[in-house]
Amino acid sequence: MLGISAASTSLALAMARLTSALNEVAYEVRDGSLHEPVAGERFDLIVSNPPSVVSPGTDAALVYRDSGLPGDEVVRRVVSQSSHHLNEAGWCQVLANWAHRRGEDWQERVERWIPGDCDAWVLQRERVDLPTYVEMWLTDAGAHGAPGYVRRYDRWLRWFDEQGIEAVGFGWLSLRRAGRDQPVRRLEEWPYEMEQPVGLSVTGWAERTDRLPASDADLLGLRLNQPEGLAQETVGEPGSVDPERILLRLQRGVRRARQVDTVEAGFVGACDGDLTVGQLLDALAELTRADATDLRAEYLPRVRALVTDGYLDRA
Repeated sequence: MLGISAASTSLALAMARLTSALNEVAYEVRDGSLHEPVAGERFDLIVSNPPSVVSPGTDAALVYRDSGLPGDEVVRRVVSQSSHHLNEAGWCQVLANWAHRRGEDWQERVERWIPGDCDAWVLQRERVDLPTYVEMWLTDAGAHGAPGYVRRYDRWLRWFDEQGIEAVGFGWLSLRRAGRDQPVRRLEEWPYEMEQPVGLSVTGWAERTDRLPASDADLLGLRLNQPEGLAQETVGEPGSVDPERILLRLQRGVRRARQVDTVEAGFVGACDGDLTVGQLLDALAELTRADATDLRAEYLPRVRALVTDGYLDRA
């Protein structure tokens, strides 16, 4: 007798519904290199997990991971050509590997791939050292312990050295054809905890970017709210009026933590959509007996960063 658990039944039903939904979607399969099969066409969304293993491109190719192009060239082409095929406000999302080259900041290098009319959020989830990277992918190819393993391993490391590659990054690139005169770029490393799925984190970042005023005068007039799941942690002696450290911690999406001072903590705590940023800062200046102009000048950039990182949002 075969027993089927409730969880298995739920999964089977979900898969059946997904299959049914896919069968009702009209789609095309086109053969060709990268964007060539859709030349002249534009889309709201481009999604790619290209075969982006960083390698010499001369070994036996495994099509699911090896592009046949050296290094991270396939990722550069996917990203740099994306804008030509995006509608206004369209997205390109890429999951990929990229090289870290000696003497070159990886953020600066990857940013050069991003089209000039696109906002971009690039998040590196992992930085892998070269011996680990080579061993991982040779093992993936079934070469571990096989004849020629050491030769292939040494050749790959030698190629890395010749190319000036010192590590490999892994993460995602989210681009949006925003058409701004000054596109918004955020390239960062975040190997820490995240809430899955991460799609809402990406769209949330875009929404905050669009809604955040460029001028300080407009920022002073905003009303802000705390997001769901924001927590405050304090470290210090019990009963201490002035804790040694105050942390704001996001419990959703990219679970960031930010150390703040008592003024920032008081500001965030008072953000309930009632008073404007300017009114809150002036009240804090009065409470702390600080000059209101000086306090605004010091804390407005911090307020902007709190909104950018998702600790606060427009009411």
